[in-house]
Amino acid sequence: MDPNTTQILAKGIAQGAAFLGAGICMGIGALGPGVGEGYTAGKACEGVARSPEQAGLITRTMLIGQAVSESTGIYSLVIALLLIFTT
Repeated sequence: MDPNTTQILAKGIAQGAAFLGAGICMGIGALGPGVGEGYTAGKACEGVARSPEQAGLITRTMLIGQAVSESTGIYSLVIALLLIFTT
């Protein structure tokens, strides 16, 4: 094999590994926030069912908690984009 073919092959393997890593990063990185936000919404529904007069406070607290939980998903998106576009 000539050196140019070897370089092209190595670059293709590196890009493939970066794409695979980005996919795994988003798959695992989206799992936690999805489960956490679903659990939070379920508990908020239970809380509103128990005391409807506190619905505004419960909803506000739930939304803040979900925003914090979603930040880990956004971090994994940033890492995945870095993997895709820096190779």
